[in-house]
Amino acid sequence: MHSGMSCVWHVGWQVLTGNILTQRVSPWGVGGTKAKTPSPPFGSAGGETGIFHRPPVEHVALLVAGSVGWPDPAAAGRPAAGDARGRGSGQSTASALAFTRTPGFQTPSEFLENPSQSSRLTAPFRKHVRPKKQHEIRRLGELVKKLSDLTGCTQVVDVGSGQGHLSRFMSLGLGLKVKSIEGDRRLVERARRLDRELLLALEKARKRTAQVAPPGPRCSPQHVVRWVEPAALCDELLLPLEHSPRGGARLLLTGLHACGDLSVALLRHFCCCPEVVALASVGCCYMKLSDPGGYPLSQWVAALPGCELSYRLREGACHALEEYAGRLQSAGPGLRSHCYRAALETVIRRAQPTLRRPGVQGIPRVHELKIEEYVQRGLQRVGLDPQLPLSLAALQAQQAQENRVVAFFSLALLLAPLVETLILLDRLLHLQEQGFHAELLPIFSPELSPRNLALVATKRPLGQAFSVLETEDG
Repeated sequence: MHSGMSCVWHVGWQVLTGNILTQRVSPWGVGGTKAKTPSPPFGSAGGETGIFHRPPVEHVALLVAGSVGWPDPAAAGRPAAGDARGRGSGQSTASALAFTRTPGFQTPSEFLENPSQSSRLTAPFRKHVRPKKQHEIRRLGELVKKLSDLTGCTQVVDVGSGQGHLSRFMSLGLGLKVKSIEGDRRLVERARRLDRELLLALEKARKRTAQVAPPGPRCSPQHVVRWVEPAALCDELLLPLEHSPRGGARLLLTGLHACGDLSVALLRHFCCCPEVVALASVGCCYMKLSDPGGYPLSQWVAALPGCELSYRLREGACHALEEYAGRLQSAGPGLRSHCYRAALETVIRRAQPTLRRPGVQGIPRVHELKIEEYVQRGLQRVGLDPQLPLSLAALQAQQAQENRVVAFFSLALLLAPLVETLILLDRLLHLQEQGFHAELLPIFSPELSPRNLALVATKRPLGQAFSVLETEDG
């Protein structure tokens, strides 16, 4: 077993037995041998830490025996029912080891009337925004607004803001003062155009309906072109906006699917900068984390035996379990893409052995292509000669193993929530080791947005107020 995967199961075992919940330390390592495991650096003996929203899991013997059940696609993403049993058969499920990804609200109620338009956003805020992003900016924006009110923040900094959809909603929709930081100048220029377009649309709507202007000035976000380095502090990120109140700014950092090391940079700014008093970060693209530097961050995870996570494991943690479960249930031809991609990889390895992890994207309607057609298009996309001689017999033999490839991919995907849990647990422990207060909250519908866990942190305790952050507004 890969050492990183051993670490995942090791942490999972401690989750199941409640040791990460109650600071009890199991003397047993992976495989039943004695191991010195560092005590979790938070909580009091016998007391819950607030990381999990469910009690310690019982019935661990089934997991230890290696009985991992296949998840019911209809129940994918739901929290474990308090034990390690699967769907009535006595088998354990991998989801019992992972953070719950199910939010505490009906999902997704805002799209019942129209699957393309959130009923909880007005038309101007929906324009140019896809349904997934509509759901994300509304949910994270409302969480940031509550967190800002609770911590007395004077300014929100949206890092890795892209086209500024989240920043626009927070500033023009929720009345927050927002600085928007993005490294791509083209995206910033488009964000500014969309700001102007939204302001005109809001003013027209107000005049048309004779609405009273919202109290207080609502300004567009201040967009800044700046690349945030993962290992260095960014002065621009910390500068207050113009007309900030006297006494210095109190900043809240946020990032919607801040890619790879950008999420780590947000954590570093929160930890090192006294003016940053709150954090709300949703990460993604774990395979792009620097090694070392991006993981592990906490002393506790770093001290675990075999804590390293390979590129393959981190990349697997980015896949959408809920969406794939639906594809398995329908057994449609789209599953063929896994077999085709595996066949393409064998051709790439033979033609260019040094080419590793090539990105192959943008091949439309894969299920309508013959396998040799897919391979030729894939070779072209990775910069190789699409006319390389191919063995049609070998490709067809590989296609005959399509069901085995799907089964292998499915089994690997079952581990994705475990790997993501380990990465996010490491970040949470890193904050708690330094005396900060942190929670992981599932804020998006996982069917719409698979990377749905927000790491929320403050420098003073919020107590039960943390639970208010993930609730759905009326």
